[in-house]
Amino acid sequence: MKKSLLLFLVMAASWAASMWAITDGVTYEAVNGIRIQNLWIQDRAHTGEQWSSKPYCNTSARTAVMTDGYIYISRTNANTVIQGTDTLSQSVVYKLNAATGEMVKELPLTLDGAIYGNSVLNANTVGVDNFGHLYISPYTSELATEQPVYLLDGETGELTLVARLEKGDALARCDYIDVMGDLTREEAECNIMTVGASSELLYRWHAEQGEDFEGGFEGDPYLAILDFYPETVTQWGYAPVVKMVLGEDEDTRYSGELFYVDGFSSSPILYDATGTMVDNFEEVDPAFWPMDVGANGVCEFTLEGRNFIVFVAAQYTGVDEATMINKACQVYICELGEGMSLGGMQRYWMVPDELGAVSDGGTRVESMNVEYSTDDQGNEVVTLFIYKCYNGMAVYKIGTNVGGDDPQPVVKGDVNGDGEVNIADVNTAIDMILSGNSTAAADVNGDGEVNIADVNTLIDIILNN
Repeated sequence: MKKSLLLFLVMAASWAASMWAITDGVTYEAVNGIRIQNLWIQDRAHTGEQWSSKPYCNTSARTAVMTDGYIYISRTNANTVIQGTDTLSQSVVYKLNAATGEMVKELPLTLDGAIYGNSVLNANTVGVDNFGHLYISPYTSELATEQPVYLLDGETGELTLVARLEKGDALARCDYIDVMGDLTREEAECNIMTVGASSELLYRWHAEQGEDFEGGFEGDPYLAILDFYPETVTQWGYAPVVKMVLGEDEDTRYSGELFYVDGFSSSPILYDATGTMVDNFEEVDPAFWPMDVGANGVCEFTLEGRNFIVFVAAQYTGVDEATMINKACQVYICELGEGMSLGGMQRYWMVPDELGAVSDGGTRVESMNVEYSTDDQGNEVVTLFIYKCYNGMAVYKIGTNVGGDDPQPVVKGDVNGDGEVNIADVNTAIDMILSGNSTAAADVNGDGEVNIADVNTLIDIILNN
């Protein structure tokens, strides 16, 4: 009776909370002493219905960001709320544990005490500035004269208006924004950028510490770009993204003077604040090019004194030149060349093997960002998060001491590989059974199959230890 009750409680808790521990199953080779390891993955390719049944697997859940140990996924008009005789739509942000992928809470968005929602793509961008402030920004149409930006309370879902940024005389559709510095302007300057879809327009706003925002192109809020790559491209395509690059010293740290634009019809291009093209993919080995240009996304990080770039490898179709294998919804991770050049970059990995290949209806952005930490030996560790709307997400650890080449001792019942045998391993085993994706460690009873018998064996081990 004791075992049966424990099994029931464990399975009920697992089905309700779903402690994710499925990985992409790939062992990546170390490159130049740097290793990468997948912590967990939730996606169409590896976890199937467990992913597709989640509320954040939705074409209105367009972007996501990782910060301070949590993942935040925004979804426009997710809930229907009745107020008196009115039926309103409310947008939400889903807060997940970045270590496990487990849902922590749903944050219904409010503004000035009222429901936030009821308009097109009003929570299109969720992001974080360099001082840990979460923000939300809506899509704005080619008729909109302002780009609103809101601070997001990561505990309550309450929004606070930062600014309504004027676009000026040249109007274009803007899907996603990027923020560098401090949105509150209490500790540093702040720069905000976005890109005009199906146009040659960039928008930029700047505020010194303690000051209000003004146009970021010598006082103007927009700039028409003249230089593109390839040269046959004359404007950005659909849902373009911009990503500002951290400055190299304290004076320029948050100036955003250099930034990438990934514009659907091209690979990422590096510009400066005058609109001058600084670097492009002209000198890049064709094997490193995006396999298709249907998705946009780019970020940089540093590790052990080396500079890296992460960018979209493919959206739903593509062929990896190195393996000639069809791929979908992955990113390339490359070390930049001398002087942080694109042309001299070295490809390290493409991750994951696949997230999924189902159209998200035209979102065309793949969210990605990193966090920095150190391990128990003081080694630098980068945690990379990637998210593709409607298809999946994954978290990777990157560092010199990640994973390791030496085989670790196998502990019977340690299904999740944390060195201990406890209730977390039961949750992991159940998830593996439900998803149909299991590892050898889940075959606890050694009969060559992974099923409920292994869960019972695992519970015996826990109770008798």
